[in-house]
Amino acid sequence: MSGFLWCEQYRPRVVDDCILPENIKSVLNKFVDKGEIPNLLLSGPPGIGKTTVAKALCEQLGADYYVINGSDEGRFLDTVRNNAKNFASTVSLASSAKHKVIIIDEADNTTPDVQLLLRASIEEFSNNCRFIFTCNYKNKIIEPLHSRCSVIEFAINGKEKQQLAANFFKRVQSILEEQKVDAEPRVLAALVQKYFPDFRRTLNELQRYSSIGKIDTGILSVVSDTKLDDLVTFLKNKEFTKMKKWVVQNLDHEPTQIMRNIYDSLYTHFQPQSIPEAVLVIGEYQYKSAFVADHEINLVAFLTELMMRCQFK
Repeated sequence: MSGFLWCEQYRPRVVDDCILPENIKSVLNKFVDKGEIPNLLLSGPPGIGKTTVAKALCEQLGADYYVINGSDEGRFLDTVRNNAKNFASTVSLASSAKHKVIIIDEADNTTPDVQLLLRASIEEFSNNCRFIFTCNYKNKIIEPLHSRCSVIEFAINGKEKQQLAANFFKRVQSILEEQKVDAEPRVLAALVQKYFPDFRRTLNELQRYSSIGKIDTGILSVVSDTKLDDLVTFLKNKEFTKMKKWVVQNLDHEPTQIMRNIYDSLYTHFQPQSIPEAVLVIGEYQYKSAFVADHEINLVAFLTELMMRCQFK
């Protein structure tokens, strides 16, 4: 098996190889056909392919590009100013594209002053450079940046979900065959469904599980959806210690997915008068999940609020 991260090794290099809804792929291919891209803001959930699309556009157009991570060096004003200026102010002699491209990855984690600097940079280097911003939460991008970009929402409706999941299932099957890893189809399908639409997370988990050379029913207990019945009983009886222990035992599951599972079961487990309150709590902590340092503490705090503020059946 390869020593490289699969999510990088098998990253699509052209737009047509990206697993996307057809309406989004059509818009992106129009940029390719024109041989030029505008300034873009790509918005959508983690792992869905925003950064992959940004790089694929650049590579397909033959454009030189430079990536600044908004969660890392992108938070420092001087670093962004110097790196962006050094790259954008020079002309590429080897590139066949009309413009260079600066990709600001996770732009919603940059500070407002960095975003104001980037707004000015868009105008200053408009003759030579384009900017692509990726974000999970576009409401954290200042309006002056919004107005200078074409916004593409990586949204997936119900009909598209099954088709895209099926396409990704075929993709990971071929990856596993190439890596000489045996995989039971139903286990692979369960894993794809669990993490969809986070393709990066799916590949990372597959690579982790494949370390023994096979992916079989032995991991189904890990892959299967979190069972909420015990948790709801602890919340209803205000058994904080048991609830906290449940959280520790389920840390392999994505906290936001646990919140989503609770949201999907509101009418099963909550008294009708408590449902609006529960929705507000879920929405608040879903948003906080993007910024917290310790997801265990955040999940315990979320469940504690439900415990204290809601009535259960």
